[in-house]
Amino acid sequence: MSNGYLATLDIGSSQVRVCVAELTKNGTFPIVGVGTAMSSGIKKGAIIDIEQAAGAIRSAIEQAEQMVGIEITNVYVGLSGNHISIQHSHGVVATLNQDREIGAEDVERVLQASKVIALPPERVIIEVVSKQFIVDGIPEIRDPIGMVGVRLEVEAMIITGSKTVVHNVYRCIEKASLHMAGFVFLPLSISEFTLTADEKTLGVVLADIGSGTIKLAFYAQGNLAGTAVIPMGGEYITTDLVYVLQTQKEVAEELKCKHGIAVKAHADKRESIPIQMMAGKERYSSQLELAQIMEPRIMEIFQLINQQVKAMGFSHEPAGGYVLVGGVTETPYLLDAAKSQLGQGVRIARSKETGISSPAFLASVSMIHHLAKQGSVLINKPARIETVPRKKEKKQVSAFQRMKSWLSEFI
Repeated sequence: MSNGYLATLDIGSSQVRVCVAELTKNGTFPIVGVGTAMSSGIKKGAIIDIEQAAGAIRSAIEQAEQMVGIEITNVYVGLSGNHISIQHSHGVVATLNQDREIGAEDVERVLQASKVIALPPERVIIEVVSKQFIVDGIPEIRDPIGMVGVRLEVEAMIITGSKTVVHNVYRCIEKASLHMAGFVFLPLSISEFTLTADEKTLGVVLADIGSGTIKLAFYAQGNLAGTAVIPMGGEYITTDLVYVLQTQKEVAEELKCKHGIAVKAHADKRESIPIQMMAGKERYSSQLELAQIMEPRIMEIFQLINQQVKAMGFSHEPAGGYVLVGGVTETPYLLDAAKSQLGQGVRIARSKETGISSPAFLASVSMIHHLAKQGSVLINKPARIETVPRKKEKKQVSAFQRMKSWLSEFI
C-alpha cells in the first residue's frame, strides 16, 4: 500500500531531472519513476529565461508522470550556487512535557528558535541544519529525542539564498503548473547520501562536477564547514571538442560520452571514429585525438578544485580525501586524472539506489532520501493522471500573492 508519492526536481545546466519515490506503509521509499529533459533557459545553473526553463521542467515532469501513472503536483527543488551563504545560529527552549522527556515537537521548536536572526531583505532562509544539540549543558548530542532534560539548545547552520533566485525558480515551477513544496540544499543532501561518518569527521571535500558548474562542499569535524561554486564543468569539454573538431555541439557531446577518455595514455589510437563536421563534411578521428583535446580541460578542472580547496583553508590534502559525483565522473579514467592533481585519496561515489546507476541522477535520489528521513513532507496523492490536458498556468491567485505566501513560511 502507498502513502503517496514524493517528487524531486534537479534543474541542471544540461538536463532537468525528476525523480519520484513511493512512500510505502512499511517506511520504505523505492524510486518508481524518473523523467529527463534537455535544459533550456538555464546557463551555469542559473535561470536566464523563465518560459523556456518552465517548458523543460514540464517535459521532465510529464515523462515521470507517464512512468508512474499519477499526476505530479507537488515538487521539492534542489538548490545550490554562489548566491548561497551559511550563517551560524543558536536556539534555546524549555521542554514542554511534564516528565521532561524531549519529543519531536521540542526539536522543531528549538530549530525554529534558531531561525530568529537578522536577515537582509534580499535574503531568504532555505534550510536549517543542526550541528549539535545541548541538553541541560551536555553538548555534542546528535538526536535528543527520548532524552530527559529541562533546557534544550541547538547549534545550527542557517542556509540562506538570494530572494531573487528563489523567486525565479518559484516562477518556473508555477509556469509549469506545479506547486513548490520546498527547497533542498543540494550539497547537504548529496553529502548525506554519499559521505561516510568517518570522512566527515576527518575532513572531506565533496565535488559535484556538473555540466556548467562544479559545486564543492567542505566537511570538518563531522559538520558542513563551507561551500563553493566554480564556474566550469563538463560543458567546457564539449565546447573544446566543438572548436577543435569543427563540429556541432550535439555531435561533440555524443563523441565525449561514447568515445571520450580522460587520460590520453590509456587511449586507443587505432579506433576510427567518424565525425560529421560543419557544412556537411565528414572526417575520421581516433580516441587518442579526443583524449588529447579532453585531457587538458579535465586536468584544469581538478587544478581549479585544488586551488579552491586551498583557498578554503585546507593547506594539505583533506584527511578524508575527495569524493567525486556528477555526470562527468562517467568518463573513463577520470579517477586517474583526479588523483594526479588531488592526491591518492579520491573516490567516485555511485548511487546506492537499485535500478538507477547513472551518476546524473544521484542529486535527485539524494533529495528523496533527505526528505523521506524528515518524515513530514508534502506528497502527491496516488490519483491517476487525468485525460484532460492541464492548463499552462493557474490564474486564480496572482503570482505575487502565491510567492508572498510561500516565502512567509521561511521569514
